[in-house]
Amino acid sequence: MADRVPDGLADRVRQRAGNRCEYYRAQQAFQFVSFHADHIVSQFHQGPTLEENLALACPACNNRKGTNLAGIDPDTGELTPLFHPRKQSWNEHFRVIEGRVVGITAVGRTTVWVCDMNAPKRLDARRRLIAAGLF
Repeated sequence: MADRVPDGLADRVRQRAGNRCEYYRAQQAFQFVSFHADHIVSQFHQGPTLEENLALACPACNNRKGTNLAGIDPDTGELTPLFHPRKQSWNEHFRVIEGRVVGITAVGRTTVWVCDMNAPKRLDARRRLIAAGLF
């Protein structure tokens, strides 16, 4: 069974992330559900409950990522690691173009696909936030 992330540690993760999903970049303030302190390397894979292994994740990214450390790059079919928010820069792997999160590297493409970042409801919400100057 997974260990619960202590409140103080979860608060530090939330603050460091600026209350934004570190995968999808959505802001907690505009969501109806609480974001989670997600184990980047899951406890299933012996990832520790330490600040350097935690990222703030919206429920959709957290659930889709699950215990995955990698996925199949949709362009090449190659097994590719997922984005690691503590070790990699979001801007090196992703762009937002016309509201869509676009992976510009194999890591980015794979993470977008695994986390289903452009699902219709998510894309619609992101476009509305962009139009309102809130994304």
